[in-house]
Amino acid sequence: MSQTVQITSPHRVEVVDQPNPELRAGQVRVRTSFSGISAGTELTAYRGSNPYLNKSWDPGLRLFVDDTSGLRYPVAGLGYSEVGQIVEVAPDVADDPGLPPIGAHVWGIWGHRSEAVLPAEKVRGCTVPAGLDPIAATFARVGAVALNAVLAADVHLGETVAVFGQGVLGLLTTRLVWLSGGSVVAVDAVPGRLDKALEYGADTVLDARDGTAGLQIRKLTDGRGADVAIEISGSYAALHEAIRAVAVNGRVVAAGFYQGEGVGLRLGDEFHHNRVDLICSQIGGVPPAVVGRWDQIRLNQTFLRLASDHRIDPAGLVTHVIPVHEAAAAYHMLDRNPHEALQVVLTFP
Repeated sequence: MSQTVQITSPHRVEVVDQPNPELRAGQVRVRTSFSGISAGTELTAYRGSNPYLNKSWDPGLRLFVDDTSGLRYPVAGLGYSEVGQIVEVAPDVADDPGLPPIGAHVWGIWGHRSEAVLPAEKVRGCTVPAGLDPIAATFARVGAVALNAVLAADVHLGETVAVFGQGVLGLLTTRLVWLSGGSVVAVDAVPGRLDKALEYGADTVLDARDGTAGLQIRKLTDGRGADVAIEISGSYAALHEAIRAVAVNGRVVAAGFYQGEGVGLRLGDEFHHNRVDLICSQIGGVPPAVVGRWDQIRLNQTFLRLASDHRIDPAGLVTHVIPVHEAAAAYHMLDRNPHEALQVVLTFP
């Protein structure tokens, strides 16, 4: 039997047993070692705020429509940060030299389940780099999200970049901006995360709780404002403060998964008067300026190469490694006491 984590209803998580999936032609079987919980996207399903629970995404119109829900409870196997070991390969692809062999550790997206049967193409190019701790490879997708935001920010050497939100994504973004030559001002409301931001390359840290980050960033830059801000926490109040923080004609990259109405976002204020360029970064696509050169697999592989070269330490963000049977407690902690954890990783027997 295979174990799968499912969100049965808002604030309720169960681990259910399911029959092992049958291996068919052109497929490989992967046994999961580690699976990281997303404290952003997954918690929207856990809390019941995910737009897919109330609407459907029409891929032709590129619009949400109100006819039926695109996501229903129980939501089984949610997750996109997995690492596992190939344990079986279908005979018709067993001799494909481009596929990882049996026994190889691979990264990918197959959700919180102890075993998955995947198309062989899904693991091509997804071998965990030699010498890299497999748990670090659970950050392949998460790191790609952060790297995509940094590409959208178009950071130049010597520029001041404000990064709003210093959770896992924000800390990775801070490090990637530093690697790109930017001077980082890291903003968050959790003191421990600000301490971590200094470890990951921030030059200055600001406590967001007093609501003056935008003003303080202008003072730090002699009144000019940051060249660019990246908002990656998903908070409308933080997005508004990021807009306040940038220079005239400055750029703000909105990379968070924002929920509900934009309470606290006042577009008639600095956004309007300073002609701020507001850009969305979402992992479904790369920034228009790099289309044709960058794609999903390059984002993933670049991030893992940086980790393998010890230029970024994703494993250093793992604060909890929890057996899958305790998944409900893990989600509860991330929901109610987010300051206690950064990255939570599930392990499977």
